[in-house]
Amino acid sequence: MPVTLEDISKATGFSVPTISRVLSNSTYPVSPTTRQRILESAQSLGYRPNLSARGLRTERTNTIGILVDDIMSVFTPPLVRGIQDYFNEHAISCLVMNSDWRPDLEHMAIESLLSRSVDGIIFAEYSHLVVHDALIRSKIPHLFVHRLFAKSVQNSILPDDYYGASLAVRHLLDLGHRRIAYISGPTNWHSNQRRFLAYRDQLAQEGIALEQALIQSGDWESDSGYAAAGLLLEYSERPTAIFAANDLIALGAIYRLQDAGLRVPDDIAVVGYDDRDFAKIVKPRLTTVSLPVYEMGQIAAEKLLAQINGGISNFDETFVKGKLYVRESCGADPSARTHEQRIRVTDVRPALLHKDPEF
Repeated sequence: MPVTLEDISKATGFSVPTISRVLSNSTYPVSPTTRQRILESAQSLGYRPNLSARGLRTERTNTIGILVDDIMSVFTPPLVRGIQDYFNEHAISCLVMNSDWRPDLEHMAIESLLSRSVDGIIFAEYSHLVVHDALIRSKIPHLFVHRLFAKSVQNSILPDDYYGASLAVRHLLDLGHRRIAYISGPTNWHSNQRRFLAYRDQLAQEGIALEQALIQSGDWESDSGYAAAGLLLEYSERPTAIFAANDLIALGAIYRLQDAGLRVPDDIAVVGYDDRDFAKIVKPRLTTVSLPVYEMGQIAAEKLLAQINGGISNFDETFVKGKLYVRESCGADPSARTHEQRIRVTDVRPALLHKDPEF
């Protein structure tokens, strides 16, 4: 049988109201000695609070929903981790649901989360603006983090792609490059548009006109970077540097340059975007700008909790800045490279790696 407040009362001699105040962390004054004795007794008896009953009293469930298009997307896990790490510090549980890019599953997931009376919903790395009557009628707080649709909406946390791309292009300019090519992502993507604008504006600040031959289209995948770099090599006055819209495009471009017998960065420098895991281990190691997904998750959780607690209502788009990681692919002096602490799997998973398997 579950341990009740009455059981703790019998064990300690304190009244049920006093025990309730301590276990609910009420601001009602209770002496430190009494509080400590009650907490120790509750722990030794194995008391667990009835969250459902507490939710009925407080109209809060201390649970939020996280709805994603694809849990397998490379950026979704660190984004969700940032959200959960923040809420863990506030004793709030998270329910993660995957819509698989399907509107019918999306609506079912929203209905399911609403039926569980979640306190709020975060749409993480979502491809479109959800319009659902039940969600609107519920009036529960909800926001978007790393949304993939281009429309500007309130209650969104986004990477500052313009700022990040400015860092990348400015780095190449500071290294003396003037013929800088851009290999884009899909032109209709908001992130690509912001990165292109930064590329254009940084060149303009140096009085460098856009040269259409130095702008090639990609599709976020390495094959497109390989093909685009090949086209750039066909011009008699080839670029001295390439800014790729993401790391996969940059990787494809490096492979094409190497296949042509060119050296990166000695012949052509390459800078990417996203700071994917492989950027640290490819040869040459890739200079890139981080996509601050974990940080965006933390900020999204903080803002949602503020909405739940009534601290804020709607807010304007919030942009989170990434960081330039200077490595080998741009030709910067070794003294200018970003110092990075190496974290090994054997350091962070000792229990998993050293215990005997259980069958």
